[in-house]
Amino acid sequence: MEKNAPAESRLAYFILPLLALAAAIGLWQLAVSAFALPHYVLPSPKLVLDTLIADRALLANSLLVTLKTTALALIIATIAGVLLAILLASSRFAEYTLFPFAVILQVTPLIAIAPILLIYLEPNTAVLVCACIVAFFPVLSNTVLGLTSIDRNLSDLFTLYGANSLKTLLWLRIPSALPYFLGGLRIAGGLALIGAVAAEIAAGVAGRGSGLAYRIVESSYRLNVPRMFAALLLISLAGIAIFALLNVLQYLVLRRWHESTLRADQ
Repeated sequence: MEKNAPAESRLAYFILPLLALAAAIGLWQLAVSAFALPHYVLPSPKLVLDTLIADRALLANSLLVTLKTTALALIIATIAGVLLAILLASSRFAEYTLFPFAVILQVTPLIAIAPILLIYLEPNTAVLVCACIVAFFPVLSNTVLGLTSIDRNLSDLFTLYGANSLKTLLWLRIPSALPYFLGGLRIAGGLALIGAVAAEIAAGVAGRGSGLAYRIVESSYRLNVPRMFAALLLISLAGIAIFALLNVLQYLVLRRWHESTLRADQ
């Protein structure tokens, strides 16, 4: 029984959320039918699905735009965050000088930054920059924490064997920081999507190059509530997919040596 317990727990981990989601959708459909709610107040799940199928070409194109912005923003934020984290972890002067600027960018509301960026940048570029800003800080802060949280005994051992700063970084600091970095990356993936959606709304990007956020705004102006829900559903599914992919990446990287994944496999 003990050997089957982890498998049963993993099965419950997937089944229980699906059952809860199915129950929520059933209650949603029941409420719409019982109270005869019009579609412009609350569309039924079936109507949302029908709208998703009917407008699949338009919504798929907008989804692709949003995903491209999210992916590019995450890549840029990851590269910039890791490089700056290495600099900050290597130099106290750099940490005291530059880290406050990263904090300022993080705590400043995106809705306040976007209009300023639109003055100087083309709308699509401004959206990308906003998404990068939102995704940047989790990668930076978690990687800095990982790079500076090395085992002191291992650090003394590297010093004893005469390892220079580069070797210590490559063979001690970076491997120790990997779990922290991947945790920050998992957070940054969702924030990149949120930043892209929020920036699209603030920028009002329209036309063929518009993302799902603009489709929601456009549908609200036209009282096309089913399309609003369909676009929102796609955003939610995209967020779940990003989270799942980054979870898989974290597992694949850490599964053979880190305690967090070794315990999950037991």
